[in-house]
Amino acid sequence: MLGIQPTRRDAPAGGPEISVVVPVHNESGNISVLIDRLSKALASYDHEIVFVDDGSRDDSFQKLKSVAAGNDRLRVLSLSRNFGHQVAVTAGLEHTRGRAIVIIDADLQDPPEVIPEMVAKWKEGFDVVYGQRAQRDGETWMKRATAKCFYRVIDRMTNFSIPVDTGDFRLVSRRAADAFLAMPERHRFVRGMFSWIGFKQTGVLYHRAQRNVGRTSYTYTRMVRLALDGITSFSNVPLHLATYLGFAAAAIGFVLILWSLYQKFYGIGTMKGWTSLSVIVLFIGGVQLFVIGVLGQYIGRMQDELKRRPLYVIQESVNT
Repeated sequence: MLGIQPTRRDAPAGGPEISVVVPVHNESGNISVLIDRLSKALASYDHEIVFVDDGSRDDSFQKLKSVAAGNDRLRVLSLSRNFGHQVAVTAGLEHTRGRAIVIIDADLQDPPEVIPEMVAKWKEGFDVVYGQRAQRDGETWMKRATAKCFYRVIDRMTNFSIPVDTGDFRLVSRRAADAFLAMPERHRFVRGMFSWIGFKQTGVLYHRAQRNVGRTSYTYTRMVRLALDGITSFSNVPLHLATYLGFAAAAIGFVLILWSLYQKFYGIGTMKGWTSLSVIVLFIGGVQLFVIGVLGQYIGRMQDELKRRPLYVIQESVNT
């Protein structure tokens, strides 16, 4: 069980055709516009919208609660604290009832108007239809460069393909969502998990806009943490790299020992000064710390898995 409430594994009879999952964190200024644009994009489908308030510090939940009180298509979950974007997405997926589910952020960078195109692809037989960014407005060159590098590095490090220039904006079929929810890991990398499950997948190109209002809560620290979750969840390459560095350091040390013994016994002279010695000690010490750090990342994640704590705790809900 991922959360403290029972997990729904299949769409109940009579459920809507399309469910939309929207994780929300301090998005009070975007809620009205978002609901309006989602409602227009989904007007031709039987649908529901599941908002997951991930411990917002503003009045996001109060606004959602007020709107949902008069609209049974809107369902709202309020988590007891900020559990993180990837967990909020998972919580929303667990509480959907639709035959297909769309995941979209509340900042309106991912346009709701693309959803009908995704639905059309799903009706053609695709289980996962991911949004692929053809253009990214409002992002610094550093963020674009690091994102581009990350997607290509992780693609090389894993034994399955994670589409480049994608985020969590996507449509997934019910069976794809069920396969995703059957994966109980604590450190979740949603886009990687949906790539791992397989099924028939395709992409839809779209123009990613600037945030409507407000500031992103995805700081560089959080992005680095997400990147580490993605790499350690789906690749053992860092462990292999640590092993190779250890062998390299040992080989260099062995050569230097032989050279020192040669100097001593054949009277060539001893090494002068401490510079070379300091360099050697710092190099080997750095390699050791790197290897210990890599091992620590994996061991820490193993400890989190063994605790078996619920992924999230629901504080309050509306229309669920």
